[in-house]
Amino acid sequence: MKQFLKLYTTTFLGLFLLTSTPLFSMSNGYGLWLDYTKIKDKVVLEGYRSQLQGIYLEEGGATLKVIGEELTMGLGTLLDTNLKFNALGGDGNMLIVSKYMNLPKNLTEKMEVDDLKKEGYIIKNVDMEGGSHVVITARDDIGLLYGTFHFLRLLQMHKPLKNLEIVESPKVDIRMLNHWDNLDRTIERGYSGFSIWNWQTLPDYIDQRYIDYARANASVGINGTAVTSVNANALILTPHYLEKVKALADVFRPYGLKVYLTARFSAPIEIGGLKTADPLDAKVIQWWKNKADEIYSIIPDFGGFLVKANSEGQPGPQNYGRTHLDGANLLADALAPHNGVVMWRAFVYSEHDPTDRAKQAYNEFVPDDGKYRENVLIQVKNGPIDFQPREPFHPMFGAMPNTPLMMEFQITKEYLGFATHLVYLPKLFEEVLKSDTYRKGKGSLVAKVIDGSLNHKKLTGMAGVSNIGTDFNWTGHPFGQADWYGFGRLAWNPYMDSKDIADEWLRCTFTNDEHFVGPVKKMMMESREAVVNYMDPLGLHHIFDTGHHYGPGPWVDNLSRPEWNPVYYHKADSLGIGFDRTKTGSDALFQYAPEVQKMFTDLETCPEEYLLWFHHVPWDYRLKNGRTLWDGLGIKYQKGVDQVREMIATWEQMKPYVDDLRYKQVTMLLNIQLKEAKWWRDACMLYFQTFSKMDFPKEMEAPEHALEYYRSLQFPYAPGIRPSWN
Repeated sequence: MKQFLKLYTTTFLGLFLLTSTPLFSMSNGYGLWLDYTKIKDKVVLEGYRSQLQGIYLEEGGATLKVIGEELTMGLGTLLDTNLKFNALGGDGNMLIVSKYMNLPKNLTEKMEVDDLKKEGYIIKNVDMEGGSHVVITARDDIGLLYGTFHFLRLLQMHKPLKNLEIVESPKVDIRMLNHWDNLDRTIERGYSGFSIWNWQTLPDYIDQRYIDYARANASVGINGTAVTSVNANALILTPHYLEKVKALADVFRPYGLKVYLTARFSAPIEIGGLKTADPLDAKVIQWWKNKADEIYSIIPDFGGFLVKANSEGQPGPQNYGRTHLDGANLLADALAPHNGVVMWRAFVYSEHDPTDRAKQAYNEFVPDDGKYRENVLIQVKNGPIDFQPREPFHPMFGAMPNTPLMMEFQITKEYLGFATHLVYLPKLFEEVLKSDTYRKGKGSLVAKVIDGSLNHKKLTGMAGVSNIGTDFNWTGHPFGQADWYGFGRLAWNPYMDSKDIADEWLRCTFTNDEHFVGPVKKMMMESREAVVNYMDPLGLHHIFDTGHHYGPGPWVDNLSRPEWNPVYYHKADSLGIGFDRTKTGSDALFQYAPEVQKMFTDLETCPEEYLLWFHHVPWDYRLKNGRTLWDGLGIKYQKGVDQVREMIATWEQMKPYVDDLRYKQVTMLLNIQLKEAKWWRDACMLYFQTFSKMDFPKEMEAPEHALEYYRSLQFPYAPGIRPSWN
């Protein structure tokens, strides 16, 4: 990626002040996990050079061209040599990259492609007369591209090529990023600079970063991107902006990356001149059909629409007395002739429902299970509230067997310290995907719902809310790149182990030195539990400050809608704390399978990490370790702080293995994280103490300030705040 670098002067100034490291060095983070550097291990290097003496790449279109560019750059840098592209059958050991149908018979006989699906690939070491070759083959060009990136990753990780036999196909069809980027380049819940989409200079100016973005996504199998916020602006559907979107689609196409757009439900009124957006109105139906035809005439491989409707003030079919079913099917019918899809978000909640926000999505969508068009995916957040540091899996995943459900994860850290906290999110993603819905008995994992295998679904998808911005290293925190990488790997295969993903990312991004990989991988794997401990221990949730969600605000009780107030969720009083979701409370547990209900209802079997999510528990309740709930809260908060201290100590030992710039960046960010972990501990425990009237446990450090100090803190310019709820 060295020749792809482009100056971003505002970021450069900050980088220059931090370090004397040359700004054009790949160690500044711009190269992501594709930062191909020369292999320093001489034995490994010479082994690869002897096994890779030339390249055969079949001729073809744009995707084959970028494969050639990637191989030239990747192999040339990793092996510090210029490999020649030769004709098939030349002397020496070769890398052969060709679609299966174009391989000579003596090679096809050695390939088993029966189970190879669209976008899948085979990487195999084949011994033949004239040498030992590595063959990358697939049924289509995009499969070859994915296989090429996998092969280069093997070299980055110093994996042996002898006896190599890898067969990979994606388990999920649509694997996409959701950008919450506005047309003015602000990003809702964005903490890594401004939007990378410069709508002002598009379509005529193609920033190199657009190409590198596509490369990075393709390298982990991401094949879709929704480039605009779910709080949609109808202007994106006008000809002026569609021309700009086309320019992005043209850049992305060789990398297998389809463009999707967020559709504002009131667009027929706002840009179409109609008096209504009623989904059953004939003029509205025709308007959306015409709009779909127009988009596909400009972008033939357009993916479809992502829709947020009747949620947080967004317009939708309920404005006209209609249902989500009516709205989704309206758009699905418009897109169907073009093979487009509708991803209709299930994130809905209403101030008019006095029971429990966690129940509302289920109540609105489950009754219409099986009635949605075949090209509709219902996009469901991983938990029933809103991307909390820990949530139980959303009950809809076990309740709509006749409708394709698409997972929505949040890669950006809206509720996890923004881009200043080191929190390895694939661990969270894995926890959700491995949760058992019991929909068809034990083993009915959420992952099986998402990949369609549990309910035999033809259309599947997984989305991640992007953490990407104009910061030079893309994600703000250098370790934020691991969340983007890990999302892509899990979207490709929801059964991957997050520990293995961390290992891959560290080796490709930093070094293969075990003295670095082992300790830092352990740090990453423990980081998610640390943030849960110092923010939301024992099942607490949504106790963040107003609007910006930066820092604690468990005392907030003055917002206009009850479910916007943290007091709504923790319900602390003189008797105890927690949200009762059993039959004696909101009965949200009724939405889960009986086996799940039973586990969470019984205090003896409810995992303590979900205790206060499902129960209002007395302050003197005895936890499994014999300590009171009050002591347990304080100990958890303190443990989170101590875990950050351990992360700092680990990172201090990594200085010999990391470039100066990133070492200093992570060091400073970890110190911010420690400061804010203490803030969370002190503010929350002081506030809850006003109800418990109990002394802090002896294991907990004394707060640094009084409660009034923490309640007085204000952050009117915290990044990522939405312009308004509407």
